Parts: sequence; C-alpha cells; structure tokens
Amino acid sequence: MKRLPTHRKLRGSYYTPKVICDFLASWAITSSEAAVLEPSCGDGAFIEAAIERLLGLGVTKKNISKQISGVEYDQKEALKAIERLEKYCISQSQKQIHIGDFFAYCVKHLNDQKFDAIIGNPPFIRYQYFPEEHRVIAFQLMKLMGLRPNRLTNVWVPFLVASALLLKKHGRLAMVIPAELLQVNYAADLRYFLSNYYSRITIFTFKKLLFDDIQQEVVLFTGERDGHEKTGITIVELNDLDELSRYKHTSAESELKLMDHSTEKWTQYYLTNDEIHLVRKLRQDRRLCVLGDIAEVDVGVVTGMNDFFVLSKPQTTEYRLDKYTQRVVGRSGHLQGIIFSEEDFQENIRKKFPAFLLDLPPVNFDKLPKTAQEYVLSGEKQSLHKGYKCSIRKLWYIVPSVWVPDAFMLRQIHYHPKIVLNDAKATCTDTIHRVRFKNSLDKKYFAGAFLNSLTFSFSEIIGRSYGGGVLELEPNEAEKLPLPFPCSEKLDFDFLDKSLRCGEVEHVLKINDGILLRKGLGFSESEVSLLQNIWYKLRNRRIGRKKK
Repeated sequence: MKRLPTHRKLRGSYYTPKVICDFLASWAITSSEAAVLEPSCGDGAFIEAAIERLLGLGVTKKNISKQISGVEYDQKEALKAIERLEKYCISQSQKQIHIGDFFAYCVKHLNDQKFDAIIGNPPFIRYQYFPEEHRVIAFQLMKLMGLRPNRLTNVWVPFLVASALLLKKHGRLAMVIPAELLQVNYAADLRYFLSNYYSRITIFTFKKLLFDDIQQEVVLFTGERDGHEKTGITIVELNDLDELSRYKHTSAESELKLMDHSTEKWTQYYLTNDEIHLVRKLRQDRRLCVLGDIAEVDVGVVTGMNDFFVLSKPQTTEYRLDKYTQRVVGRSGHLQGIIFSEEDFQENIRKKFPAFLLDLPPVNFDKLPKTAQEYVLSGEKQSLHKGYKCSIRKLWYIVPSVWVPDAFMLRQIHYHPKIVLNDAKATCTDTIHRVRFKNSLDKKYFAGAFLNSLTFSFSEIIGRSYGGGVLELEPNEAEKLPLPFPCSEKLDFDFLDKSLRCGEVEHVLKINDGILLRKGLGFSESEVSLLQNIWYKLRNRRIGRKKK
C-alpha cells in the first residue's frame, strides 16, 4: 500500500511501539512450530517481534527462516524488513518478505498456504485513497465472505478479512485496529463476520489515546479460531502502554460475554453480563417506542461555509442584509435548556452569537438587491463559490433546505443528549439535527421524557464516540433511541428546563427515572440502577479519553 502522510503515524509496523509488537506476537505465537505472517510489514517491527518470540520458544534461526513471512507493497520499507532479518543472520534466500500487494498475495495463496499466527498493523486509508487495482481484489475477497463493501470502507477492513482467510483452523490473529471497529456503521458487516469466524475474541482498549498527535483511538484485536471451551468476547480496558507492558496473558481477564452474532455495535461489551442482558431484554420490550415512531430526525442546514452564511446582528447591519436572513442556531452550546425560547434567541443576539442565516431570494445575480450583490461578490473574491458544497449548487449563494424544525437534537454530544423544543422559530446548521414530529402529541412531554437513564444509556450504545471524547448520533441512529412514555404527563417541564440550565442533569435523571421507569414501566430498583451505571460507565469512559 502506498504510504500517505496523513496516515503515517498509524500506517504500518514501523510506527507501532515495540511493546505492542511484542505483546501481540507473544499472544498469537503459541507454538515453536508456528508459521507466522505479517500482511503489511513495513520496516519489519512485527517481523522482529515474531523472531524474538520464536527464539524464546527455542526455535533455531535456521528454522525461523522457514516459519516467517511478510508482505509489503513499499519496496523501500520491504528492504528495511529484510535488513531486520539479516540482523538475526536470517537471509532472504527463501523470500520471506514478499514485495507486492497483499490482496493479490492472498488470492494467490488462498488454497496452498495457511498460517498459525497473523500479526500486524494494517494501513488506515480511506476509500478515495485506496488504489483501484488493489481495491477491486480486496473487495472481491470481502464479497467472497458475504460482506458488502462500499465507499465508506477503509483499507483496514479488507486487510482484516483477507488475513482471516489465511489462518489455519486453529489459528490466531492479532492486529492494531481503529476503535471504529466497535461502533461505526460501515463496519457492521465486519462485526457479524468476525463474531461468526472466531470462537473467541479479546479486544484490548486504552483509557488514554496511544497516539498523542491525532484523535484516532485504536484497539488491539485478538481472535482465536478455536477457543475450545472458552468461547465468547471480552474487552480488557487498560490505562496505557505501561500497563500493557505489565499485562500477562495468563492474567484474569474480564468475564466472557456471549457474542451477539449480529451487526450490532460492540460498545455493549464494555458492560457486564447482567447489564448486557438488560439491554437485550429492553430491545424487545414492546412498552417502549423508538424516537423514529414519533418524529423524523434530519441533518441541519448545510451552508458549505458557515463563516459566510451565518452572521451576527452587527454583521447583518454592517452589510445591510437584515431583510435577507432568517433565524438560526449555529452551535449546540447556544441551546441551554430543553426549550429554545424567544428570550433565548434574543440573549444569543445580545451575546453577538451568529444568529442569522443568509436567505437570499432564489434569483439570478443580476436580479438580486444591490446590497446582496455586494455581499455575494465579497464571497466570490474569497473564492467561496469554488468550494465543493457551494459549487454544486445552481446558484452558489442560495442555501438549500432551510426549513424550520419543531425541535432540535444535539448531533455531537459532550455530556448528555437532549431534545430542545423550538419556540423561537429558528432553523439550525448541520452541527445540530432538526426534529419534525409526526403526530400531535404534547411536545413538552416528549422533550421531558427524553431525559432518562434508559434513553441516555442507549445513546452511548447506539452512537459512536471519537478519540476526543465526543459522542455523535447520526439521524438514523437517533431514530432508534428507545423512549419511555407512560407517566410522562406527570413530569414538571419548567422544572426540568430550569434544572438543565443549571447543569443539574443527575438530579433530573433521579426524578425522571422514578416517574418514567419505576412508576411508568414498573422497573425494579436494581434495573434502574443498572441503567444508571451503564450510562455513567460509557459516558465517563468516553469523556475520560478527551485530550487534555
């Protein structure tokens, strides 16, 4: 694979800390007769870890040369891997390092060469940078195993699948993989494949980011094709690499969880078996509706350039554009309670927040009012009309789909999710979702009922989090959130709004859980306590990874 500057820190084994290479090699290589493959060996750091592991198991250097194989597309990196072999007096006489595309290598050896252990750090490269000649073969291998690759598929996904195909019946695979495996939608098929292909999976995660200069969270994936009597999945959470270096494979690991052979996100496996059992039971609870039954969730307004299209009051006055704007909320931080009122909107104006969206008449430039023409020309002088999202419009200065929603929903969440009723008749940018109700239910009951430990817990399980500690819910994910409605009419909406504005979310949950979950649904105290623990656990883990 071609090495890209934006992926250098994660691209290959050259950049993988030695403690990780040694740890994965030690776990995967359990026999002195093991045949070992590194499918993207870079300069050979994993190759060296495998050699040292085999030497520790009593294998002679002569025999090691017959047991080690590596594949590397970059010839310069491959030569460095060969130099590592020579450091241990192992020659390239048997072409241990294959220079070329791994996917072509996999196809060639699919039926005649299998390995006991496959280790490494595959490239993390997006679809658009994946050379087509390699991508075609990679996707064919994925389809062979029943997966459906698409334009969101990152290179590491087919690497994981193709590597699995080269394992022996009782083989082991150990790789550095993005934490996206646990939670992104494009990896859903992969999760299903892995849960059926391996009898036991252990995933090592870290409370601290392993790579300081990026916000990419990684995990160590280890899969056993034959887990014997110990089958299932477990997540072992460590603080950092120092703790990994002290971790022993014989250490008592977290309890094994029964694998859910589905495309569901693996965030649930951070939970205990009791908590997982409750989550699965609630998925089938017919007393609960989901958000999508009541409302449609859609993205906010996509302007293509918020700095140009979203203006403060002083700016609309300066450019004489007051007549050509509509109200807008630009950031989730501008939504304090669970209602966005006229008073809130006026407060945003007083704080000089960008509160107005440029909403010009949909006419050709020469028919625009003079003040609008002047502002449009100022944008063109900055080449804003050449930006992708602006350039694909018929009239670049006309922002599409500026409809006003019934409510807002946070898209990127720091502390907790919420629904905010839109009494100020504003729209919002795409940093916030727009909610439109399907029926005439009392909107206050809806916004109030959203605040409970059950819905909060599922938001962490259904959504995805970034390395920086932010939880994100896409519209189709948000519509899957379960909601408890019985007894919602007993909620004190004004009290809830005031409490959230004061940051008293725990107090709100204590009251709402008692009304909605205990009284409304008849949950036991222990079930409510489990739900509260689930939310605290997943939320605190996510926020704890935020870069200091």
